[in-house]
Amino acid sequence: MVKNVVVVGGGTAGWMTASYLTAAFGDRVNVTLVESARVGAIGVGEATFSTVRHFFEYLGLEEKEWMPACNATYKLAIRFENWREPGHHFYHPFERQRVVDGFPLTDWWLRDNTSGRFDKDCFLVGTLCDDLKSPRHMDGELFEGGLGQRSAYRTTLSEQSTQFPYAYHFDATLVANYLRDYAVARGVTHVLDDVLDVALDDRGWISHVVTKEHGNLTGDLFVDCTGFRSLLLGKALAEPFVSYQDSLPNDSAVALRVPQDMENRGLRPCTTATAQEAGWIWTIPLFDRIGTGYVYAGDYISPEEAERTLRAFVGPAAEHADANHIKMRIGRSRRHWVGNCVAIGLSSGFVEPLESTGIFFIQHGIEQLVKHFPDARWDDGLRQSYNRLVNNVMDGVREFLVVHYYASKRQDNQYWKDTKTRALPDGLAERLERWQTRLPDGESVFPHYHGFEAYSYVCMLLGLGGLDLKSSPALNLMDPSSAQHEFKLVGEQAAELARTLPTQYEYFAQLHRAR
Repeated sequence: MVKNVVVVGGGTAGWMTASYLTAAFGDRVNVTLVESARVGAIGVGEATFSTVRHFFEYLGLEEKEWMPACNATYKLAIRFENWREPGHHFYHPFERQRVVDGFPLTDWWLRDNTSGRFDKDCFLVGTLCDDLKSPRHMDGELFEGGLGQRSAYRTTLSEQSTQFPYAYHFDATLVANYLRDYAVARGVTHVLDDVLDVALDDRGWISHVVTKEHGNLTGDLFVDCTGFRSLLLGKALAEPFVSYQDSLPNDSAVALRVPQDMENRGLRPCTTATAQEAGWIWTIPLFDRIGTGYVYAGDYISPEEAERTLRAFVGPAAEHADANHIKMRIGRSRRHWVGNCVAIGLSSGFVEPLESTGIFFIQHGIEQLVKHFPDARWDDGLRQSYNRLVNNVMDGVREFLVVHYYASKRQDNQYWKDTKTRALPDGLAERLERWQTRLPDGESVFPHYHGFEAYSYVCMLLGLGGLDLKSSPALNLMDPSSAQHEFKLVGEQAAELARTLPTQYEYFAQLHRAR
């Protein structure tokens, strides 16, 4: 049996892995995590999307406990600023489309657009973000519980229940520490030491890692959580890397942690991505500060200029904040599980953080590892299945992010002009052409699971404004009264929620006081 797992590297990836494995297998599997006190985590993976709640639920962790401990807040959407043109913004929400007479409400909106704000006309979340609202009432009830029954229009086979409406922002360092304490309390062995070497056996598999103070650490299965360095999979096992740089050129970032008076500033319940001359700036509101950073392409701007741009964007509050410059490796390993080594997190692959997929990749990799966990036979079919699923997720996210740039109307400098001429992933050009006459649906987006549904593509195309989109001709033959009624209902429900929900700061201030 595979009984001993050695996780090499801490940070978010390492401690998420260790805590999940012990939650899944208990004391039937021995987990050891070794991390260096000298190698710090990147610590900027502070935004997620809504699937991450399943991770915390799997561990049995309650929001009222872990969120205040990690200065966490809710994230209902991503707010894209200046991607179409300066001064314009729109939301990509965690909210599926409503369907009227078999057509998504966004299709009806495209036919009869009057307000110019699809995100406010078709979804509730945009209003909640504009008004800084919490998705939960002060008693903890989720806002969707008070909406009552929606209108009973004709439906078709494609409709599903609504998506969970939020993800999280959190301090990545505090989350790693919280999960470390969780894991150690449940039997994970924590070794604080430097890994000097990785030893291979006659098969080319890892037999042990050599540490400075604790000697050799042996195991059956090794998990590489060493970040972009990829000490096990990339260096020791020499697994090739598949670059995405031909279609996603942003390869660098500079990040700041900026203390703020969040009570006066307000906690907007979304991540903001603000387009810049050579990339974009993220703004992530935590309970005690903001996290912010400029993701950019090094071919268009220097690190020094990028830092100056970021500090000017933040303003005087950034004056004393230390800058963290990061060189990103954009792409994925050819395989993520080789022999008895599985890479999780940045050592496996990374696609720039525009849709907060870094922690999603970690969670997906861990969940699939548990589902494919080997026994003494080391069935190669498990490895092949694991590698196929992880490759599909990363390739799909790559394609979705390329759409963000290609479909943007912005073309005011060489960086943004070049986003329209770069090579497209296989199949995307055909899909883009198809979407201009029929908005994306489940049959026309990337065909494998990658975390994003068709409505996400619809929101980006409508918001970015760079493609000539046409509504379905069938709608011209249909009675629009039901759709008009649904638009009215969205507005009424949004106004009621804006009136009754607390602000996000009010909600979390209560949790912090209670804790």
